[in-house]
Amino acid sequence: MSHSRLRDEATSERLSCWVCFATDEDDTEALWVRPCRCRGTTKWVHQTCLQRWVDEKQKGNGSAKVTCPQCNTEYTIVFPRLGPVVYLMDIADKIIYKTCPFVAGGMFIGSVYWTAVTYGAVTVMQVLGHKEGLNVMERADPLFLLIGLPTIPVMLILGKMVRWEDYVLRLWRKHSSKLPLINYLWPDEYSRSSRVPAETVPLSDPISATRVLCGALILPTIATVVGKLMFGSVQSNFQRTLLGGIAFIAIKGVLKIYYKQSQYHRQANRIIKDYDEDTTPASSASNTSSVGFQ
Repeated sequence: MSHSRLRDEATSERLSCWVCFATDEDDTEALWVRPCRCRGTTKWVHQTCLQRWVDEKQKGNGSAKVTCPQCNTEYTIVFPRLGPVVYLMDIADKIIYKTCPFVAGGMFIGSVYWTAVTYGAVTVMQVLGHKEGLNVMERADPLFLLIGLPTIPVMLILGKMVRWEDYVLRLWRKHSSKLPLINYLWPDEYSRSSRVPAETVPLSDPISATRVLCGALILPTIATVVGKLMFGSVQSNFQRTLLGGIAFIAIKGVLKIYYKQSQYHRQANRIIKDYDEDTTPASSASNTSSVGFQ
């Protein structure tokens, strides 16, 4: 609708702006607009008032759509034509805005990949020895290295998530009465109480991403140290590290099983004592007396 038609229509009725509540008599030079299907007092609005209200709704995003708060009609917003230079810059800005998330994601994945490659190479040299590890990687196919080295930290993390101690602990609790070793570890496990406590938590600790990550990535270093301490007579670096890793995992698992079973044993043999009035604090007794007198 043209401005002349709006002006002719506005002269036939009294106008009132629903934003500032001013009328056409207050400012005869102001531009009016009827942007939606509303009637009555919300039919007309100052162009400047509506522009300011739209700015508040868009919150800096000039391309955001704005609708009427009463009839939900979407406002028709028309912009002046852009010059060729500004038009090209606007297109470039939109392309950059849409491609930046993908570029950032690719850079992040690439960083993680090359970090995994570096960790895998360091692990190979740590397990096989520095010189032997370098010789193995130099003789290997580059494509095999690019695929195989990143799988080393992945396999370590997946292996860390295997809770074999839980399976052993379930078998222990199910068949513990048939094992003679139980009588030496917990001699009164079945003499004091036959209660089976309700387990409100899993047998193992909840999986923590940071704990799994740190434990998995530090495992080769621990295996190397344990291998040198316990199997120093083994000449092969790989065999010594492998034996050290197996020994560390086994010892850690046994200690964890013993710790969990000890907690289970304490839970099963707990007792609830009788209420002893002599141990009641004097303040509690006085409070009880005061409540009784009330």
